[in-house]
Amino acid sequence: MKLSSKQQIENLSKFKSENYLTTSFYLNTDKKKMIKKEITLSFKNLLKNNKTQLEEMEISEKKKESLSKDLDKISLFCSQHLSSNNFAGLAIFSCTGQDFWQLINLPSSPRNRIIFDKNPYVSPLSVILDEHHRIFALTLDRREAKWYDIFMGEIVLLKSLIGDVPSKVKEGGWKGFESKRIERHIATHLHDHFKKIAQATFKLFKRNHFDWIFLGCSDKYYSNIKPLLHPYLKSKIKGWLKAKPGDSPATVLKESQRLEKELKKQEEDEIIYRLVSELEKGGLAVSGLKKTLRSLNRGEVQTLFLTHNFSKPGRICPKCHFLFVDELKCPSCQRKTDKSMDIIDEALEAAMDKNCQVRHVSAPLKLNKYGKIGAFLRYKI
Repeated sequence: MKLSSKQQIENLSKFKSENYLTTSFYLNTDKKKMIKKEITLSFKNLLKNNKTQLEEMEISEKKKESLSKDLDKISLFCSQHLSSNNFAGLAIFSCTGQDFWQLINLPSSPRNRIIFDKNPYVSPLSVILDEHHRIFALTLDRREAKWYDIFMGEIVLLKSLIGDVPSKVKEGGWKGFESKRIERHIATHLHDHFKKIAQATFKLFKRNHFDWIFLGCSDKYYSNIKPLLHPYLKSKIKGWLKAKPGDSPATVLKESQRLEKELKKQEEDEIIYRLVSELEKGGLAVSGLKKTLRSLNRGEVQTLFLTHNFSKPGRICPKCHFLFVDELKCPSCQRKTDKSMDIIDEALEAAMDKNCQVRHVSAPLKLNKYGKIGAFLRYKI
């Protein structure tokens, strides 16, 4: 199964075992950057190091046996399938004691790691998904139009259309009247052509969920198509492609990825600037791990911001499910808190459970100065 939606991550994060731990395995399998031998060596070293770690863990024999079998199953799978894997990354989640096994192919390479915890470690999946937008690309000219669905490095042709707009003519006839009549005729056909494109665009957009629209056309055709587009579509147009209907899908994909990268960086800079501005004026925002976790526990968070690859141990209340940096007892119910290997991953899951937006941002950024984590708030208590 390939990573493709937030729903996959939410479903995975719901798996929890009361009696066993779950093994989360991430491996960089990008053959564009490494040869097969390097990938194989990476996974063998990863498994070897974590088998040593497992032996030193102070857990029950039942849990230890389940985790050991997880590693054996992962080792067997990688030995048999890594050579034929053509994805940039691989994630495996296993809990042998609960007969749980889930494999997800990744479009981007993760950091190699194995995590033993009560539930699947999903933070890297969320980071990868947050890096990509579903793009609706339309290339058009006076004779042709093509619509594409672009997501996570893949492009699919949704529809193509060939118009019947006549070619332009040289001036002719008595005092040019004949050529003017033909020009009006051509203009009518051109208008009808763009109207059909606008109608088809709206129908295709309604059938699919897209984040952004990219247009590939000359300036003169943009002025033709824009007035005919539905207002909602106009609000989704994020950029212009240097691409034409005659270009190959590979060319359209490459150009779309270039534009997506530029827009993502611009969007990230703008939203972090807004967050920092809100922090500095003491508005509806918090930063730093302790304050952010406290706001998340209270249900105040609207949007959670995390720096890529930021992880930190912490503690979690087994009853209230409140998250803490170092509280040994939950202030709410006075229960002893449990250790969490990565409280950032727990915060991510808590945010998703509370229907908060989650944004991952690149380092180094100004957010690093504020503890690598922060949030916009709905309200402040």
